[in-house]
Amino acid sequence: MSEHAKSSPLKMYFGIWITLLFLTYLTYRVAAVDLDPFNAAVALTIATVKATLVALFFMHVWHASEKLTKLVIVAALFFLLLLLGLTMTDYATRLWS
Repeated sequence: MSEHAKSSPLKMYFGIWITLLFLTYLTYRVAAVDLDPFNAAVALTIATVKATLVALFFMHVWHASEKLTKLVIVAALFFLLLLLGLTMTDYATRLWS
């Protein structure tokens, strides 16, 4: 049996699952509210929290002791932020007619 199975009890998995269900319901409820320019920001924030929970607990990143795993995660986040930053720069500098 791996060390990850010993350190992650079933109760914690159900707690994370309930949290993900609640956040999904929250996304559904917030979508009905008109927040004008903040609709996308709120939806992306909730989605980011859900993705973080999945990566940390269900993909066992929280208990990862390998440096390579942490390096891959940091590199992926760096390139994601780079992609989003360049996209927002392009979007902000367009001339709208």
